[in-house]
Amino acid sequence: MSSSVMYTPSVDVGARSPAAVSATGLRKSYGDKVVLDGIDLHIPAGTVFALLGPNGAGKTTAVKILSTLVAADGGQAQVAGHDLASQAQQVRAAIGVTGQFSAVDGLITGEENMLLMADLHRLPKAEGRRVTAALLERFDLTDAADRPASTYSGGMKRRLDIAMTLVGDPRIIFLDEPTTGLDPRSRHTMWQIVRELVAGGVTVFLTTQYLEEADQLADRIAVLHDGRLAAQGTAEELKRLVPGGHVRLGFTDPAAYRAAAAVLPGAHDDEALAVTLPSDGSQRELRSLLDGLDAAGIEADELTVHTPDLDDVFFALTGAPATTRADSTEETVR
Repeated sequence: MSSSVMYTPSVDVGARSPAAVSATGLRKSYGDKVVLDGIDLHIPAGTVFALLGPNGAGKTTAVKILSTLVAADGGQAQVAGHDLASQAQQVRAAIGVTGQFSAVDGLITGEENMLLMADLHRLPKAEGRRVTAALLERFDLTDAADRPASTYSGGMKRRLDIAMTLVGDPRIIFLDEPTTGLDPRSRHTMWQIVRELVAGGVTVFLTTQYLEEADQLADRIAVLHDGRLAAQGTAEELKRLVPGGHVRLGFTDPAAYRAAAAVLPGAHDDEALAVTLPSDGSQRELRSLLDGLDAAGIEADELTVHTPDLDDVFFALTGAPATTRADSTEETVR
C-alpha cells in the first residue's frame, strides 16, 4: 500500500461524553519546522488514549502543550474542563505528567523523593507521610523506600516516577513513552498499573511506539504523521483500514477440498488442501461464509482468520515500520 494514502479519522463515538481532554486545530512550529499542523482531539474521561507516531512526529510536543509546559501557536484546548490558555494553573492542579526521562533524584531515597513531591504539592507533613507510605506500598516499593533511588532497577524507577506523579491525586495523567527501555516483565507491570488507574476513574494520555502496548491498553488510538492525525479510532477500527485480511479453510478430505474450491473464490492450494479468501474478519462475513458452506454440504476441518495488526496500520499510514526508540529530533531540540 502506498504510504501517501491518507485516511479520514473515524467519527469519535465518545464525542458526546464529557471530555477530559479536547483540542481543536492545535498547531505548533519550531522555526520553519511544523510539528503539529492543526490536530483535533476528544478524549472521554476515564479512558486510555494512545498517541502513536514515528520518531519526531510530534507526540512529545502534544504532551508538552496539553500539560502547559509549552504554548501552542494556534488552536484551542481544554483539559479537565479548563481552558489551556487562560486557566493554566487550574489545568496543572488537575493533571500529572510522567515524561520520557525519569524525574527521580537518584541521590536521595525513594521515600525522600516521594516526600519532596508532597512538599511541592504543599501537603501538610502528616498527610504527605500518609500519602507517601500508601503509594510506596501500592507500587511495591516499601522494602526499597530507604535505599537511594540510584540503586533501583529501571522498572522500579518507573514505578517510583508514576507514584510521584500520583501524589497530587491527578484525574488526568500524561504518560510519555512510559515503558521505553523496560524489560518485558516490567512493561507488563506498568500495563497493570495503567489499568488500575483507569479502573479508579483516571484518564490516561499515553504516547508510545510499542504497538502492542497501545493494542493492550488504549480505548482509542490516534496515529500522528507529519504533524497531522492520519487516523484515529479503536484498535479494531484502525485495523480494518488496512486491506490484507483473509480467512483460510483447511481440509483433510480431498473431495471436500475440491468441492470448496469449486464454489469459493480465492487462492486454492492443492497441495495443502486449503482455500484462502479475502475477508475483513467480521462476524457477519464469517457467518455468511459458514452458512454458504453448510448449504453446499461442505465441512472444513480448520478455519483461521488473519486480520491486519497495528504494525500493518502504522506502516500503511506513516510509510515506516514501528520502532521502539524513544529519542528523536523533535524530543531533543525542545
